[in-house]
Amino acid sequence: MHSFSEQCLDMARSILGHNLDSIQPDGTVLSAPGEQPRSDEPGHVAYALGEYFRATGETSLKGHDLIDLTARCLTAQMFTEPAAENGLAYASLGLLCFGPSKERNPVWERLVEETQQRIDKALLHRSDYDTHWQTFNIAKAVARFSFGLSKKDETSRLIERMCERINATSSAGFFDDSTKGFGGNFNLYGLMAFVFARSALQLHANAGVRDRKLPTLRTYAEKYIRMMPDLVRDDGLGWAFGRAAGAYGQMHCVSLILQGLRDGWIADDQKAKYFDVLRRLFVFFYQTYLDQEHGFLDLRDEERTAYSHHTTRMANFDAARYLCQWARLAKAVSIPAGQPKSEPARTVGRFVIFDKSNRKEQGLFLYRDAASGLHAQIPLISSGTRLTSDSLPFPHCPGVFDWPNNVYVPVMLPELTFNVGGVEHVTLPAFYGKNCVTGLGLRNSFYFRYEQPELITIKEEIIKGLGTAKVQWNFSGSKISCEFAYTVRQQVTLEKFRFTLVIAAPHSKYHVPGALALGPEGHRCSVAKDDFQATWKETEVVSADPTYRTNYGKIHYLQHLVRDHPLIMRPGQIYHLAVTFDPDLAHTAE
Repeated sequence: MHSFSEQCLDMARSILGHNLDSIQPDGTVLSAPGEQPRSDEPGHVAYALGEYFRATGETSLKGHDLIDLTARCLTAQMFTEPAAENGLAYASLGLLCFGPSKERNPVWERLVEETQQRIDKALLHRSDYDTHWQTFNIAKAVARFSFGLSKKDETSRLIERMCERINATSSAGFFDDSTKGFGGNFNLYGLMAFVFARSALQLHANAGVRDRKLPTLRTYAEKYIRMMPDLVRDDGLGWAFGRAAGAYGQMHCVSLILQGLRDGWIADDQKAKYFDVLRRLFVFFYQTYLDQEHGFLDLRDEERTAYSHHTTRMANFDAARYLCQWARLAKAVSIPAGQPKSEPARTVGRFVIFDKSNRKEQGLFLYRDAASGLHAQIPLISSGTRLTSDSLPFPHCPGVFDWPNNVYVPVMLPELTFNVGGVEHVTLPAFYGKNCVTGLGLRNSFYFRYEQPELITIKEEIIKGLGTAKVQWNFSGSKISCEFAYTVRQQVTLEKFRFTLVIAAPHSKYHVPGALALGPEGHRCSVAKDDFQATWKETEVVSADPTYRTNYGKIHYLQHLVRDHPLIMRPGQIYHLAVTFDPDLAHTAE
């Protein structure tokens, strides 16, 4: 049986072999059918080829000259207008993979003088970001110094600046990817930022800088590592909320754990547990996103989709890059052969605080029921610049409680539309909370509750003086209930009320055997109390609608609980909506 390291390299070869033909003579990348190219794709390709060279030492694959292809992609990225800094960062690290000395770097030697000068000029350009793009500046600084293009190394200063901004926007030290507005967009890109920064540091020509900055990165990356045992589902599903989950929700988590094991950030007595988490994450990635017949990454088809900004080509080259990195890391950490020892599952209800301030509280509630395998993630976070269902605070549990990717639907949440002075405000009990509390209820049940002292719109704008909302989720075994309580401070007209359930299924071909799914009886949803007097509309069938797909499978039905005529809401009265779910849990076939 192949070792994990050899498996990863075999998969990387296969993925690259299926995608190298897409690299055009000018270094640009031919898109998959029906997709548009990204300006940073050549940089992603260059980095993937560089990591393949680092892992294997090979300069050709299936008749392709990898040195020549990397040089072409680098050239295409350097002359992209306007400049794509993310692509530039990937490209510069790809170049660095072939060696830090310009005199002995085979790719640098293939570049014409004009391109070499362009690289010099582009890497010397300085910019500044509050988002995960700051890690691209770190990568540029690593390449700039390591190649001798600058005598001043800014890597340490840029890492410190990134960490200062983390501390300024998160009391708990998590990465807020918001640039403006309400703040608190704690998504997968925070985890990716540390993975990318750590990979860049590994390529730094001065090992002393790497050794000095690792403790700084560890302070923050460890917070994500400690989440993993409670975040990862029994079938291996990893990060499942916020934009860009799906395949990347598996890849970034695997990378972070392997980096943590390599750097000694995981204690010896915890390693067996993390090896088991790692195995499950990898198996889910392998069986859910890899076309095993042909050997390439499959993100989009008739049943599922992916984050709108991620192209199939980019994801394939990123997967190949990660697999090459995993192959090297696996050798360094000595992953045990066979199936690692796993701990017995236990029922857990835990709230991870991302930020707690006078203005807002945000975090992630994780619930796992050991008996049924139900495992839910409820993120209470900002959605950033574009609202989609991915970041809304309902139990994210693909296969059981699903949501459409890239579009907005009020999944398992009441959407209230008010008319205030002729202005329409669409509100959701989402994005932030106050007095977030979790604990044990009756009969070993768990609860998670929070308040909203002021209602907030779907544009993440606070409406002062309109009203308040209180939310409570209860978990008892596989049963879930939620209660929403609204009060208004002045008489106001509720124009519309909406609450939506999504019924989907795992992918018919790409799924882990035994993955969670809904049985024939569905959610077994019942409305225990409804002061809004809404009614269930006829089930909307969306099986053939490409708009409604998830990262994991096809959405078949939408069920809407709606009140579409006005309701006068009066101050002093509490308006409740209480809904219970007893999902018919099933598992996919072997």
